Amino acid sequence: MAGFEIGWFLMLIVGGLAGWLAGKFMDVRFGVLMNIIIGIVGAAIASAVFRRFGIFVEGDWLGYLITSFVGACLLLFVVKLVRR
Repeated sequence: MAGFEIGWFLMLIVGGLAGWLAGKFMDVRFGVLMNIIIGIVGAAIASAVFRRFGIFVEGDWLGYLITSFVGACLLLFVVKLVRR
C-alpha cells in the first residue's frame, strides 16, 4: 500500500499489542505503558535491522505489527541477557 502512514493513536495501539505479544512470547512481564514503549522501540530496532539486510515489510498496520513484534522480541532478548 503506497503512501500509507500509521497515525500516532494506531501506533500506540499496535505498539502496545506487539509489546504485549512479545512479552508473552519471551516470558517477560511489564505493565501496559512499558508494553507500548517496548513495541514502538522494537519497531524502530526491527526497521533498522531489516533495512540493513534488505528486507522491506509492507507498510500497513499488519506489517507494522510484525515489525514491532520482531523488534520487541529482539529488545526483550537483550534485556534478558543483561539482567543475568
